[in-house]
Amino acid sequence: MITMGIRQTVGLFVHPLIGATGMSITEMSMALAIGQLMWGVFQPLFGAWADKRGPLPVLLTGALLLCLGQICTLQAGTFWSMTLAQGVLSPAGAAAGSFSILIGIVAGRLPEDKRSVASGIINAGGSLGQFAFAPLVQAAISLKGYTGGLLLLAVSALASIVPSWMLCRQTGMARASDSPPAAGTAAATSAANRTSSQGLKPQLKAAFRNPSYLLLHAGFFTCGFHVAFLTTHLPGEVSLCGHEASVSAISLSLIGLCNIAGSIGAGILGKYFRMKFILSALYAFRALMIAVYLVSPKTELTFYIFAVTTGFTWLATVPPTAGIVGKLFGTRYLATLFGLTLLTHQIGAFLGAWLGGVALQYSGNLLWVWQVDIALALLAALVNLPIKEAKVVRT
Repeated sequence: MITMGIRQTVGLFVHPLIGATGMSITEMSMALAIGQLMWGVFQPLFGAWADKRGPLPVLLTGALLLCLGQICTLQAGTFWSMTLAQGVLSPAGAAAGSFSILIGIVAGRLPEDKRSVASGIINAGGSLGQFAFAPLVQAAISLKGYTGGLLLLAVSALASIVPSWMLCRQTGMARASDSPPAAGTAAATSAANRTSSQGLKPQLKAAFRNPSYLLLHAGFFTCGFHVAFLTTHLPGEVSLCGHEASVSAISLSLIGLCNIAGSIGAGILGKYFRMKFILSALYAFRALMIAVYLVSPKTELTFYIFAVTTGFTWLATVPPTAGIVGKLFGTRYLATLFGLTLLTHQIGAFLGAWLGGVALQYSGNLLWVWQVDIALALLAALVNLPIKEAKVVRT
């Protein structure tokens, strides 16, 4: 909740920071786009560290880096200092407390038919963070400027140490794969976990020779493009349409609120339907919602309706994506392998954040980026269908 709440509200600082530092929208977008990319780069690195040494050192390091990133942003006045703060330190901290680490801790202790639901609940925690943090951060900015908002995030980052310690104490601070499997996992973990017992390097080679894993990467690229584009530039779109900053804060909050239902719903559906079909439907629905938004009048109500409908698909792709990775390769290196899919996700996020800034700088609007988003969502809906995923066995 805390790490994703901090990450998903960064767009609220774009225009206040531009006004304070004199940076251009292109420079600010590039700094944040680098942050999107680095969040992905750090995912498999921290995932491998957690797989090998346990999650607690990773989570504690993440809290400190995330706090330091907000403090350094207060002192940032140039493109390079902003890139260090919001392009390296903050995303590194968020990566250390992200989905791949948390799902990796939990998944190895649950039978396969419960992992999807558990992933949905963890993902819903991130959405709850976006719902809670967006109005709080906007209120802090309104009262104390961007300085107040950044200090709020810095303190919140340190507060994540408490639930991190409690989680690792509850799970014995062991690696997810080292704990005895929960009752009923024997059949579910047989083939995939036998494959994962060969070591990390052979597992990585096997994964990248698997066409289904590569197709999963291709679809997840689109999710990153969409989420980063909206997180970074939805406040700018709201401003272009003549609305106050509170509209963007409420919209981001609604996206987070509705994604709680979307994430848990996707996790529950994963118990009954093949996850590749869930992913395909989510991406297709996302394309439809963007198309409807583009032809609608840009009133406040339109933004709120768009936020609600988009929220149901926002990060609901995470539980089925993690679930497919677990089905294909087991849970021994889930944090690493799912972390690599998040790296691809963040390559798309880099392009979404950066191209939005380029469009605003040179076109004065975001129309062609919206159109690219639709095309990518439709492509993602198609590439998930050939994934070879075993049928759900209903007992």
